Amino acid sequence: MALQDSAITELPGRINRLPLVLLVPIFILGCFSCTGVPAKASKVYYINPAMGSDANDGLHMTSPFKSLRALGTIALNAGDSVLLAADQTFTYPLILENVHGTKQKPIVISHYNGTAPARIVTTGHISTVLVANSSYVEVNNLSVTAGKGEAVTKGTAGNMRCGVLVIATEPGEYEHIYLTKLKVQDVFYEAPGFKRPAGEVKTANGTQSYGWGIRVINKSDEAILRDVRVLSCSIDNVGHTGIKFTTWKKGKEYKDNHGRHGIIGFEVAMNTVSGTGGPGIQMSGVKNGHVHHNTVDRSGSNDDTRKWGRGSGLWTWGSKKVLIENNRFTNANGPGDSAGAHIDFNCSDIVMQYNFSANNAGGFCEILGNNYNCAYRYNISVNDGHRVKGEEGAFQEGKTFWLSGYCNGKRRGPYNSYFYNNTIYVNRDIVSKIAIDRVADGVLIANNIFHIEGDSKMVKGDQYNPETDGEWKVSDVFFQNNLFLTTKSWPSEQRLQDGMPLYGTVEFANLGGMDIVDYRPVNKEMVVDKGIEIPKLEKDSLGLAYGLAMEKDILGNPIDGLPDLGAIEMNK
Repeated sequence: MALQDSAITELPGRINRLPLVLLVPIFILGCFSCTGVPAKASKVYYINPAMGSDANDGLHMTSPFKSLRALGTIALNAGDSVLLAADQTFTYPLILENVHGTKQKPIVISHYNGTAPARIVTTGHISTVLVANSSYVEVNNLSVTAGKGEAVTKGTAGNMRCGVLVIATEPGEYEHIYLTKLKVQDVFYEAPGFKRPAGEVKTANGTQSYGWGIRVINKSDEAILRDVRVLSCSIDNVGHTGIKFTTWKKGKEYKDNHGRHGIIGFEVAMNTVSGTGGPGIQMSGVKNGHVHHNTVDRSGSNDDTRKWGRGSGLWTWGSKKVLIENNRFTNANGPGDSAGAHIDFNCSDIVMQYNFSANNAGGFCEILGNNYNCAYRYNISVNDGHRVKGEEGAFQEGKTFWLSGYCNGKRRGPYNSYFYNNTIYVNRDIVSKIAIDRVADGVLIANNIFHIEGDSKMVKGDQYNPETDGEWKVSDVFFQNNLFLTTKSWPSEQRLQDGMPLYGTVEFANLGGMDIVDYRPVNKEMVVDKGIEIPKLEKDSLGLAYGLAMEKDILGNPIDGLPDLGAIEMNK
């Protein structure tokens, strides 16, 4: 049975080049291998539902296949291309199972004969685009819709439906899966009118069936997925998460505190994610990733009763060494979590830098337990954490700054959390809430601007099992040289206090604006060269994987001499 029709159970560096599509076959004449067998010439297959026939050979524009079903009758080889007629609608899913290109000759799926993307709109299938147990495959310039108006046919799917699904289910190493310029929209598992029970939004990730945008899953304990890239895609209006990477977890394979990393070397860049019922971007069990220049808006959307209704713009879990920079996270919604970007438990070496975060209900900085050497630096936060526990079903407070400690029912760490050179603005209508777990070990807070117009207060972490009062064990703290608007900008009852605080207003260029440049300080004297060099915490032997010292600010301005306060370096 093909993976497309089998049940699948839901699980808890930089751009080098973009795929090129060859519009004509390349024939290599007189080329033989060392065995004397002629090398196979690359082929281009054309598919056009308006004028094709699946009885054709598909090798010419004048004799195209009619449907994507025809791909089941041919064997794709390295260097082959499959081109779908532009601005045409295909109703059968694109299925690529056990196909393998090479580094020099990837297999390319794209469109031809126009600039408008080909549309794949399916009903009753687990995914509209499936890439399973394959390597060196590039899919680009397609529009994907799944489940806008109907439920999945009973028995054909597990508890999810995906616009695009990349999956490894068999032992092996699979690499170079590039998804570029895909438009994924309107993906739901259930038919319109389905309503979630009230308690569903309080579960950890949702327990029911959902629609997902782009999913990458390593489901085999003996498989590795490498070099997966999601570039310049748009994902809009899906039941749960927009872009999600997951490594299958099997208890005996968890050999250390951070689990198994089955997706190694990935890039998520220049994507637009909006109106997702769950998180915008989420990754679990990954290592060595770069997430940059994405825009995520309205994660945790509840404008359709089929949506989950809760989700951060981005979050990581059980992951190692991921650089998250130059992204924009706005308007996250939900009664819990739903920060701009947060670091869930069992991670190490996660760095959030140069991001713009605004109007996210859950807050700005959220680092959970058993996380090691993670950082927020040179970010801008605007009115994050406006949620109030107990109002409109909220079961967690929104927070400006939260070191949680929660880890699967226990409280551990987080360890060596670095928070520096961020610019934080909270208007007078929002109470800025701070929560620091009593077992946090290694905390650095320095060079930040806390422009808090109203009150601030200390709150408990209120994770799934709220922490109880007990011995204060926070150790190895470096908290100094932050600029506060007033003495009320940091709660006086909080045990951690800045040892060398600064006070005053920097008079931002456009307070309340939604652009980075709006938070350029006008009062330069308050910030220029007023920062300190960031030290490694006393008991931390590692520091940050990407280094502590920064060469530029959030706008790309070079840092000359001592750093300024906040996220923007001023001209001297």
